[in-house]
Amino acid sequence: MHPSASAHLDTFARDHLPPAHLWPTIEFTTPELRYPARLNAAAELIDVPASTYGAERPALRTPDGETWSYGELRTRANQIAHVLAEDLGLVPGQRVMLRSPNTPWTVAAWLGVLKAGGVVVTTMAALRAREIAPIAERTRPSIALVDHRYAEDVHTVRDTVLPSLTVIEYGGTGREDLITRAAAKPGEFTAVDTAADDVALLGPTSGTTGTPKITMHFHRDLLSIDNTFGRHVLKLVPDDVVACSAPLAFTFGLGMLVVFPLRAGACALLTEAATPPQLAEIVQREGVTVLATAPTAYKAILREGRERLLAGLRTAVSAGEHIPRDTWEQLRDRLGLRVVDGIGATEMLHIFISAAGDDVRPGATGKPVPGYRAAVLGPDGSELGPGEPGLLGVIGPVGCRYLDDVRQKNYVLNGWNVTGDIFTKDEAGYFYYQARSDNMIVSSGYNIGGPEVEAAIDTHPDVIESAVVGRPDAERGSVVCAFVVLREGATGDAAKAKEIQDHVKQVLAPFKYPRDVRFCDSLPRNANGKLQHYRLREIVQNEQAAPV
Repeated sequence: MHPSASAHLDTFARDHLPPAHLWPTIEFTTPELRYPARLNAAAELIDVPASTYGAERPALRTPDGETWSYGELRTRANQIAHVLAEDLGLVPGQRVMLRSPNTPWTVAAWLGVLKAGGVVVTTMAALRAREIAPIAERTRPSIALVDHRYAEDVHTVRDTVLPSLTVIEYGGTGREDLITRAAAKPGEFTAVDTAADDVALLGPTSGTTGTPKITMHFHRDLLSIDNTFGRHVLKLVPDDVVACSAPLAFTFGLGMLVVFPLRAGACALLTEAATPPQLAEIVQREGVTVLATAPTAYKAILREGRERLLAGLRTAVSAGEHIPRDTWEQLRDRLGLRVVDGIGATEMLHIFISAAGDDVRPGATGKPVPGYRAAVLGPDGSELGPGEPGLLGVIGPVGCRYLDDVRQKNYVLNGWNVTGDIFTKDEAGYFYYQARSDNMIVSSGYNIGGPEVEAAIDTHPDVIESAVVGRPDAERGSVVCAFVVLREGATGDAAKAKEIQDHVKQVLAPFKYPRDVRFCDSLPRNANGKLQHYRLREIVQNEQAAPV
């Protein structure tokens, strides 16, 4: 597929796409996925719905009572585009870094960058300077738009690694504040006539397996996730109020809080930070109808006995990690809420295997969303039959494109996007998650899925949460090592470890029990709450490498 004529005068993004022969297969198999050659995603995301659903319709809300209409969001995005193009000299194709929690001004800035022809580089407010610096070095942004409360680290990055970076804060009181600048600009802006395959977004991966990679997504990709998962599974309506715990810097949060609600004329409820119990309270108080969060949050809400606060939901989405069947069944049995499970990837922008409503099969992640196809692959890339575990491969309208990264070769196999997840598929075409390929433990010849052991440990009444990795072992190759967080008042000693081991033996085949149980106060997670198994693996591997 040959690229279209780019609107980017700064050609950095297109110049740094991986070689075409390393791309995955890209397919447009449904009518919604046929796009014109010229397309600006921001115009589709705010101009079209403001006209279609009405400029006065609520687009964004916050728990403290702030509400922006579609017309107001459109005006502020246009004003920011003017600031970028006129005051800051943004050239189409230049990168603009955003750093902020989930706020209405962040959404306006994101849309404004795309309207002006810029490329958004998403970063989380939780990242520190040492984490932002390598992202900035690789993506070379010319401008950073930063919530004033989180500006210090960006200034440090500018002063140490990127002196050409112009840092503009917003939400403060100074004359140079972005919001002050924007107020002086017209409310109309003609979006740059970008190509559908111009890069719109550079998204760092969440780093659960080590060094983040920079994923590259086109303008058409931002619409494709709605024309697949959004339209066929989520099915938002204008009266929906959508909440999501993920930051906008994560593509899961971007889809749930920006792309899907705006395309449907619905309203997104933006929360900067909330614990799972607080999130449940917000859902009830604010009349949220659709909630998207990680399995960890659903488990915590159940553990705290706050699930009744979710009774007003019509849809709940779980992603980021596989939701344990026990958690899914508790929400179904107590609330009648059949959680929409799904698997996605930053490389693929959003969810590509899922099921909703009557299509849900307990224990299964689901089937490929319309527009995608999937297969379970063997080591040589051949497709495996029903019941055979292997690597998940996916093909659809979006696909992995890393910015200058040799790991592109690892993610694409015979045209398939290979996510690193081990699945099986049944005769009916449902996919069942087994483990991450880097979290499949081989012990004495047995394949043991870490998530399965974690789910068993978590059913012990004294366990808050657990994480399982393989510890190298001279005799068995690897043994199951469990890091366990206990409830307050429970004692983490040898007797408790044996109690947990015996408990697992009652739940799973005995060979799967954790031979090594370690108690800790908390488990390592990234800013989106996703468990970082790689950090636990580093602990056990370093122990083996240390001199005796």
